[in-house]
Order: sequence, then C-alpha cells, then structure tokens
Amino acid sequence: MFQISELYIYPIKSLGGIKLNKATITDRGFKFDRRWMLIDDNNRFISQRECAVMALLKTSISDEFLIVTDTRTNASINLSLVAVNQGIKIVKIWDDTCAVQLVSNAADAWFTKALGMNTRLVYIPDDTKRFTDPEYTSADNLTSFSDAYPFMIIGQSSLDDLNKRLNDFLPINRFRPNIVFTGGKPYQEDLMDSFTINNITFNGVKLCARCNIITIDQYNASTGKEPTKTLSFYRAKNNKIYFGQNLIHSGTGTISVGDELLLLTTHDQDRFIIPQKTI
Repeated sequence: MFQISELYIYPIKSLGGIKLNKATITDRGFKFDRRWMLIDDNNRFISQRECAVMALLKTSISDEFLIVTDTRTNASINLSLVAVNQGIKIVKIWDDTCAVQLVSNAADAWFTKALGMNTRLVYIPDDTKRFTDPEYTSADNLTSFSDAYPFMIIGQSSLDDLNKRLNDFLPINRFRPNIVFTGGKPYQEDLMDSFTINNITFNGVKLCARCNIITIDQYNASTGKEPTKTLSFYRAKNNKIYFGQNLIHSGTGTISVGDELLLLTTHDQDRFIIPQKTI
C-alpha cells in the first residue's frame, strides 16, 4: 500500500517550507503554496538558484499571519494572510507574465535587508490565472508561483535509495516536494499516471528535472556537488537529472498524512522511463 507520509507547502517561492499534517487543495494547488514571490528590479522572480541565502528565511503560519524568520538573526516579519492590494505589477516568471499585487513597502524593506539586494514581495490574487505548461497539460490547469505545476511528489523509497549511494545523508527538504509517500519501490513515482488521495484525482504529467537548488543545504545555505554528482550517474536522461514527478489534479478538498494513495494507471511512454544503472 502507498501511504502519504509528509505534506509540504512553500508560501513564498524559494523560501523555507512548512510541514503539514493536513493540506487543503484549491483550484491551483495546496492552500497558501507559492502564493507569494520575491522579484528583482527587473520584475523577474528571484530564487535560490541565484540567491542561496533565501534558504535561511523560514516560514510559518498562524491564524492571521504568514511569519517569515531570518534564522541568522531571528528577525521576523508578519504578513497578513489576507493580501491587501497595494498596487498591480506585471512580473516575469520563466516564460510567463502575470499581473500580481504588491504587498507592502515594509515587506520590501525587510526582504531587501535580509537578502542584501533590492527586492519586492508580490502576491498572486485569485483573479490572475496562471496556467500550467500546455505542452504537458490541458489548457485549464492552474498553478500559482510554482515553476510550472501545482504539485511535486517523491517516494520515500527513492530518497532512501539515493541516501544509500551518498556518503552524507540528505533530508527531503533538498528536493522541495509537496507530497511524500511510503510503500513501493524506489522511483515508482516516475510511472504514476493517475491516482487518488481521499477521492481527489492526481495525474503525473512530467518527471521533475532538477536544478542546482538540490545542492544547497537548507539549514546553512552552503553549496556542494551532491546529490547532483551521484544522481547524474543513474538518474540522467537527455542531459537532465530527474528526481520526483510533477502533478496536476482535479477536484478540491483535503488530504492528510496517513491517507492511502490509490494508484489507478501507470505511464508507458518513453519519457517517463529512466534506465536504472548500478553505481
């Protein structure tokens, strides 16, 4: 049996995530997941790819606020969960342009100081529709400020298999999943096509190609060669390294740690198959 073991949201794109016992699913993914984003002077999104210290800004949620804490100084800021429109800005995230709301001058100043670079905090409102990659999904699937899809899933068996190949244990936070499950074989998530969790249907649409963020220690922002070096030997295809699968969904509701993942269909297309190598 496949069983949900961990659930995560990342309210501000590329900042620390929040581990949940229960997650509410909206039309564009988990509630609060990547609804905020930091942008630079060119109105382009900022991520750990170019600013590793973003890993040191951790998030939590209370009844009223999204709280961000700089773990280096313990300085924190409270952001209202009900975003107040402080003006509209057109921003760039990958190949998409989106109309978003500015959050506040105070938030901009706080993040500018924390990151040592000019930055503004923005929020994607409900009336802005950002769609998933049309090459792999239908035209009506939504996401917020994720790279391209509302969910990413990883099997615990896959992480365990990777850690057996490494000298130093890596936690799941290196890979920033939304859903982690137990049961099954390593990398079985690669071939998951359609499945349900608590009567909500999910579809695997694309293996997750990994960038340099997986080499950033999420506790101290140091960088190294692993796990990219090891993954390149046995999880590479077409010059990309894959770990996890991106998902879309239909329906809303809640899912919880302990829920069963009921697999309905599997992929047989070549793009979901990575030849296994022994190293």
